[in-house]
Amino acid sequence: MRAPTAHAGDRRHGPGRVILALYLVFVVGTVSRSAAQILTRFDEAPLAYTLSAVAAAVYVVALVSLSLPGRAAWWVSVVALSVEMVGVLVVGTWSLLAPEMFPDATVWSGYGAGYLLIPLVLPAAGLWWLLSDRGARARDADAVVAR
Repeated sequence: MRAPTAHAGDRRHGPGRVILALYLVFVVGTVSRSAAQILTRFDEAPLAYTLSAVAAAVYVVALVSLSLPGRAAWWVSVVALSVEMVGVLVVGTWSLLAPEMFPDATVWSGYGAGYLLIPLVLPAAGLWWLLSDRGARARDADAVVAR
């Protein structure tokens, strides 16, 4: 008996599985961390904690959209990962140029240095995956099914 193979439009296999696993870890970590920070000490670093909550929301959208098939989910993924990349670059640069604005770090501070730079590498890897041939097949899977 043959093992089931991944559908051409499924982003949950191959490198996509690793990317999804990393997004799941970041969702759990950023949502719990930002919720705790906002609920217990928001007045200490409101900008940093608000940016942490924004990062958490972006990670949730990315995780959900990456795990769903179809063209619409593919586009949402591309936008979410692009927003994440811009966020990492802007907040990373801002936190280095004006560290006094960040009395506590966000996940994107220093380009994610506190997280082994994974916040910088993850959206790049995700965008590479989405824009690769296999990611394009995943984007177009609904069009093939509809024909």
